[in-house]
Amino acid sequence: MTAPLIDPFARAITYLRVSVTDRCDFRCVYCMSENMTFLPKKELLTLEELDRMCSTFVRLGVQKLRITGGEPLVRRDIMTFFQRMTRHLDSGALKELTLTTNGSQLERFADQLYAAGVRRVNISLDTLDDQKFADITRWGRLPQVLRGIDAAQRAGLRVKINAVALKGFNEEELPAITRWCAERDMDLTWIEVMPMGDIGNEDRLGQYWSLKDVRARYAQHYTVTDLAERTGGPARYVRLEETGQKIGFITPLSHNFCESCNRVRLTCTGELYMCLGQEDMADLRAPLRAHPDSDASLEDAIRAAINLKPKGHDFDYSRQRLDGQMSRHMSHTGG
Repeated sequence: MTAPLIDPFARAITYLRVSVTDRCDFRCVYCMSENMTFLPKKELLTLEELDRMCSTFVRLGVQKLRITGGEPLVRRDIMTFFQRMTRHLDSGALKELTLTTNGSQLERFADQLYAAGVRRVNISLDTLDDQKFADITRWGRLPQVLRGIDAAQRAGLRVKINAVALKGFNEEELPAITRWCAERDMDLTWIEVMPMGDIGNEDRLGQYWSLKDVRARYAQHYTVTDLAERTGGPARYVRLEETGQKIGFITPLSHNFCESCNRVRLTCTGELYMCLGQEDMADLRAPLRAHPDSDASLEDAIRAAINLKPKGHDFDYSRQRLDGQMSRHMSHTGG
C-alpha cells in the first residue's frame, strides 16, 4: 500500500480543500476588494489537471475533498469535475465529496451535485436582511441565494450555514438567524473574520467579533452544552438544549484549532498551503505539468510539502493590529 501522509507532528492528512477558481459573482467586503484583479486563466489548473491532482491525493490517503473558490460553481464546466470525482466515492477511497458555496448557483446545480455523490454543502450567508446582504456582498441578491437553499434541500443535500461574525453588522441578527436555521433543519456555524488579503478600505479590526462573545450571547437565552463532537474540520460545537440545535464555532483568532489539523489547501493555481495562516507553500503545478505521464514526481512533491506542515498559525488581533495578516486573498487559497 502507498504510505499515508503524516506530518511532522504525527497528524494524518486526510482532508484536502481545493479552490477551483479565484473568481466569484459576489464581492464580500471581508473577502475581496470591490475591483478585484483575477488571475490569468492560463495560470489556473485545468479541470483535467484538478482531476489528476485530487486523484493523487486520494491515492495518498485523503478521504475528504471539499471544493471551494472563489465561488466554485462559476467555474465553466465544473460539474464534469464533480462527476469525475464520483469514481473515488464509488471505490470507497474517498469518503466524502462536498463544497462550500455562496449559494448563488445552487438553483442550477443542486440536482447534478447530488447525482455526483455530494451529500452536504456549506453555504456562506451572514444576514437575512435584503439590504444588508446587498451591502456586504456588494453584488449579491439574497432571493437568489434563498432559492438555491430551497433547491439544495429539495435535492436531498444537507445544508450548513456558515455565518461570519461581524461586529456592528449581524450581532442583532443572531437570534433570528438561529431560529431560521432551526425551522429549516439546517446546521449553523459562526466564523471569526480572518485577515486574508487586501480588501481596500474595509477595517478588519473593526469587523472582528470574538466568538467568545457570540457564545456568551447564546448563553443569555439558551442552556448551552459543549459537545466533544468533531467532523474533521476546525469547528467546535455546542448544543442549545431548548431547541436541540447544534451550533459550530470556528475560532482561528480567539482560540486556534491547530493541534488537530488534518487538512491542507490547494489553490486554483496548484500551490499547496500546509497552513491557512502561514505563507509557506509548495508549487505542485510544476511537477504535475513537467511529468504528464507519471505521478511519481508529484507524489514526492506532496510528501515533501507535508513534511513542512507547521504546528500552527499565528493569526492574532489581541494587540489591536493585524498580526498574521496574509497577503493572499481567501478566494485564491480557498475558503
